[in-house]
Amino acid sequence: MVIRDAREGDQLAVARLTDLAFAGPDESALIARLRDDGDVLIELVAEDAGEIVGHILFSPLPVERDGATAEAAALAPMAVLPGRQRSGVGSALVKAGLDACRAKGVPAVVVLGHPDYYPRFGFTAEAAATLQAPFSGPAFMALELTPGALEHGGRVRYAKAFGL
Repeated sequence: MVIRDAREGDQLAVARLTDLAFAGPDESALIARLRDDGDVLIELVAEDAGEIVGHILFSPLPVERDGATAEAAALAPMAVLPGRQRSGVGSALVKAGLDACRAKGVPAVVVLGHPDYYPRFGFTAEAAATLQAPFSGPAFMALELTPGALEHGGRVRYAKAFGL
């Protein structure tokens, strides 16, 4: 399996696997809107034997505080073909995506995801507790890639495609 940047021509395969993974088209429509709006920071696919079996997308997530804006990233969505789930594809995508965020100098990443899955990568609800967002609770988590990046909190501004 290879993790690589998404490229022109991957859209249909990504939409198909996302629809299967999420049992409907809402998440693939979100991906299309993020692309159309130019709000893709990082987009990776997992490819195995010529087939795209997983996908992850990070979009810019400004954090506004004290009249200034700090940059962060939103991890959403991440999908793996149902037949390949629980085989390490998703973990490989998250790890590669976080490495790509670090390489771009992204100080923090926020996710709304399964509270039993994302903590293995360092995400915690406690790290997100300083943020004002349309979400809260154990599924709203953050990871500081730069220590202290979120200690002063702020209001997150999701990309327009999220409709928040």
